Amino acid sequence: MSNNEGATMDVELTPEQKQAEEHLNRNVKFLERGIAASEIHYIHRALRTVLALRKRLQPEVLSEIIAAYTSASNQKTVAGCLDSILESLELRPAANPAAKVCEPEVCMYFGLLAQLLLLDAKAYERGARLSNVLVAMVSGTQRRTLDSVASRVYFYYSRFFEVAGHLSDARTPLLNALQTATLANMKETKAMLLTLLLRNYMHYKLYDQAERLAAKTTFPADAPNNLLARYLYYMGRIEAVQLNYSQAQLHLLEATRKAPSNATTAGFQQTVHKIYVIVELLMGNIPERSIFRVPILKKPLQPYFELTQAVRVGDLTQFQNVVRRYQEKFLEDQVLVLVQRLRHNVIKAGIRSISVAYSRISLRDICIKLHLDSEEDAEYIVAKAIRDGVIDATVDHEKGYVKSAENHNVYATSEPQHAFDRRITFCLNLYNDSVKSMRYPGGDHRKELANVDEAIKREREYAHELENEDFDDDVDGDAMDQDL
Repeated sequence: MSNNEGATMDVELTPEQKQAEEHLNRNVKFLERGIAASEIHYIHRALRTVLALRKRLQPEVLSEIIAAYTSASNQKTVAGCLDSILESLELRPAANPAAKVCEPEVCMYFGLLAQLLLLDAKAYERGARLSNVLVAMVSGTQRRTLDSVASRVYFYYSRFFEVAGHLSDARTPLLNALQTATLANMKETKAMLLTLLLRNYMHYKLYDQAERLAAKTTFPADAPNNLLARYLYYMGRIEAVQLNYSQAQLHLLEATRKAPSNATTAGFQQTVHKIYVIVELLMGNIPERSIFRVPILKKPLQPYFELTQAVRVGDLTQFQNVVRRYQEKFLEDQVLVLVQRLRHNVIKAGIRSISVAYSRISLRDICIKLHLDSEEDAEYIVAKAIRDGVIDATVDHEKGYVKSAENHNVYATSEPQHAFDRRITFCLNLYNDSVKSMRYPGGDHRKELANVDEAIKREREYAHELENEDFDDDVDGDAMDQDL
């Protein structure tokens, strides 16, 4: 802590800092409006500009804003949290006599900005201490309007432990927070905690525990797309390691579609496509060449493109050369274990191409073409490929050759029906997801509609009264004529 903490701070702000201060004040007003009206979209509007504000925000500006909300009427937990934020920033602004009462959501928003400042300044110890205070406050304050801010606080809470190398220490608090968020129906916080726990387990290669967590929990259906894409990516990796390639392929494909394709998410798109290409190869499919031509993916996927070429051709020597050349890259991407599983797929691809090219071929020729050790290995591999349905052939063990069956018309089978069924299912799921993700206006317009209805009702009553008055005048006139 700095020596000038106890002293008051009177610093002249630069024009850029003043602009950041105005931006921050506007976001606080959005938060207060959302709290007063219980409308979440105002809070989302304030959080949407956090990353833009992060680049211009200075600790002095944040401390001055906090001083404007350090009132004696604040709750005890809020007052303690504000003091912890100022202590972590190592600043002590002058007391503000006109300080306002600070709501828990606003206090948590200040804490979130302080987390960003400490993370950028690489003050990981102070950031971890502040994060503990913020997490304790979230646990004691279960409000629906706190959900969106709390989810981001938990993200940076886990991030501080990860960069400090103590990610396992955050696991138990995150599990406790997941239980609290589930009971309090804080959906966005629950979605964030699930992704953080899956990342925690994967960091230490605890795939079995991650799979059990995913099996016993339900990811919120209306969670934001960024959290859903991250959750699908983690599930895809877990399923791939657990040999569930079909589920892994579905999860990874959905993750690529949920995440936006722009420069901001380029890193995520690259990471997901690396796993997706390997899973496609493990399933016996060849990824489309257009994937490797996308500008943001072309260079990072170059090793995987060469790997795909080796698997497609079925050349075991080329495959081994590619693995040896890019072994360090595969280790860095944490996919070397999956890449090593592709050896059997390379052999199967080679057997498939041989089966198509030759109606009959000896086991010795297969052994030479695939660079296998012996004819017995070739016989075993061919027999397994026939049993798995990779090729349609028969093995003559006595004469030592493989005879391929005649090619059948695929349109005479049920395969086209299954392909259309998969496409229709995808379109229906896409339609349902689009309907669920539609945004509807808040409740403010209902008051205006109620006022309009009342005005129309008054106009009708007034028109009815005018009609009655006209009718009464006519009746009075008839009676006077009779008297005369």
